[in-house]
Amino acid sequence: MVSKSAFKPIEKEGKIGFKARNVLWYLTFSGFAINYMIRVNVSIAIVDMIDTNFKKLSSEKKVVTSECIVEQNLTTTPELNNKSYLEDNLKYVSIERRLLDFLGVEYERDGFKWDEHQQSHVLGSFYWLHWLTQLPGGILATKYGTKYIFLFSNLFACLLCIIMPISCYFNYRWMTFLRVIQGFIAGFAWPAMNSLTSKWIPPNERSKFISSYQGSSIGVAISLPILGYIIKISSWEWAFHSCAICGVIWSICWLYYVYDSPENHPRIHPKEKEYILKSLGSSVIRSDEKKIETPWKEILTSKPVWIHSLAQWGGIWGIFTIMTQAPTYFRFIHGWGIEMAGILSGFPHLLRVTFAILFSLAGDYILSKNMMTRSNLRKLATFFSLIVNGLAVICFALSGCNVVSAVFFLTFSLAMHGAVSTGVLASIVDISPNFSSITLGIVSTVSIMTGFVSPIVVGYITFENQSVQAWQYIFLICAAKQLFCGTIFILFNDSSLQSWNNPKIETTQNIKEMKALNVDIEEKNDE
Repeated sequence: MVSKSAFKPIEKEGKIGFKARNVLWYLTFSGFAINYMIRVNVSIAIVDMIDTNFKKLSSEKKVVTSECIVEQNLTTTPELNNKSYLEDNLKYVSIERRLLDFLGVEYERDGFKWDEHQQSHVLGSFYWLHWLTQLPGGILATKYGTKYIFLFSNLFACLLCIIMPISCYFNYRWMTFLRVIQGFIAGFAWPAMNSLTSKWIPPNERSKFISSYQGSSIGVAISLPILGYIIKISSWEWAFHSCAICGVIWSICWLYYVYDSPENHPRIHPKEKEYILKSLGSSVIRSDEKKIETPWKEILTSKPVWIHSLAQWGGIWGIFTIMTQAPTYFRFIHGWGIEMAGILSGFPHLLRVTFAILFSLAGDYILSKNMMTRSNLRKLATFFSLIVNGLAVICFALSGCNVVSAVFFLTFSLAMHGAVSTGVLASIVDISPNFSSITLGIVSTVSIMTGFVSPIVVGYITFENQSVQAWQYIFLICAAKQLFCGTIFILFNDSSLQSWNNPKIETTQNIKEMKALNVDIEEKNDE
């Protein structure tokens, strides 16, 4: 391990301008934001896509109109009516509707008649195959580098947003199919990033850098209210087109500025490069070393790997449920319009990334001052991201029709989950920098499955039952999983470097020496 004093001359000799790893932080942050924008655009768009009054209900049946479920005669038009579809001029803002009108194709003008099960398919289909590409994403990044894996994953997933709106006009199954493909492609991105992190970021800066992963929260935070506003002034189709445009712009910047290691970067300051390489020491394989075989047996039988998988499973269940269902919840239970539903659903994610940065800065400071062991710091962060979060979700579930209480506890719970960047996510890199992408791939494969299971559960519970009690069950399930998984992580996890991180490595120089030695031996044997 290199002493702290060894870095001082490098950091103090002259001023380094905008560091390459700062650029990497911003592009990683925005990359994850875009990766999540394409996940949640349908969550806000579907509120406006659906004809909420297509079912033939009896006059005595309960329907949702505002904060609570009330008895209402169907001769009164519910407030949740899809006004955007009834305003004829909006079809001219929609490229798809103008095209269908031009071609003379009939379509549902007042909104799609999709029930809760069909809506859950559209919302959850992104994750049906998403989990399959988590591990391959890590393997490909370890073998070929993160730059192009992360780039193509985000870019191609964004381009699919262009054709998604037109598919909805034919059948919800077409939209479901495209979401499945999009989720499959986008799945390569997340696990690929850890390989880049392990090669670029010094150990005591990892919590701060991994806060860039919380760009996903910003993607949710800004896309829900902004897309809600875009839908209000134009049409829901532009919720998808906007994501495609952002994805193309980001891809151009990523392609030009990002490289797989400091050694490959043509514009990095020499002092920054020296600082990074010295701080990493021997924990990471250098570019001049032979690619080593992945110790699959050791990884798959490692207790920390599966404890991390369980912790992420609990956390992701809660995050994905709230992320995909919050707009629908606020619309049907609290009666908010699409713009306000987007704001209330997105704002908590803004605080989530704010707290992620604060937790990360505090965590790096604690490690730099040796105030706590790395394992204990990860456990402390997980206490906030899962245990405190879970308790807040319980309060959120019990808020009932009190919208102030619901917004407060939803915001508080998501803010606490920001500590995951200092907890589980940072710990994955801690236990094995060399195989962190593969490890994250395994962890994500397990946890991402909640992405398609959760909407199915929500669809089952709320089918013809958009009630306060039904949503309480949904959020209490989230809280139970968070509390259980957080407790297991705190009691049994170990974030220390694992022995299988550093198998025997043959460098290029060693290989040349061995070949020369073999030639000498063969010549002597011939004599």
